Amino acid sequence: MSKFHDEFDQKVWSVVSSIPGGQVMGYGEVARAAGFPRYSRMVSSAMSRSPEPLPWYRVVKSDRTLAFEQGSESYREQAQLLKQEGVRFEGKKIVAQPRGDNLDKILWGPQD
Repeated sequence: MSKFHDEFDQKVWSVVSSIPGGQVMGYGEVARAAGFPRYSRMVSSAMSRSPEPLPWYRVVKSDRTLAFEQGSESYREQAQLLKQEGVRFEGKKIVAQPRGDNLDKILWGPQD
């Protein structure tokens, strides 16, 4: 694997691992937070290469829907895990939840 992929993967894993329970981020948001704003399509691949379990189910499409086909086993599993953490749905869409600045503090540290 290239140095780029190693760095990208490590940063994606760090961001995804930092998403608090009950919160979600879009693939593009993860890519931007990792410092690679144009690489949202690579986030899923990076997550699949993680040697440690990640809270993969907290990463969703930019329109706040799940990326899996509705009715599939993966869709049901992701929805169930999110609901267990208190994430609410209206139909197929996740209800926007105020994140405040907690996620920013986790990802970026205190802002002076």
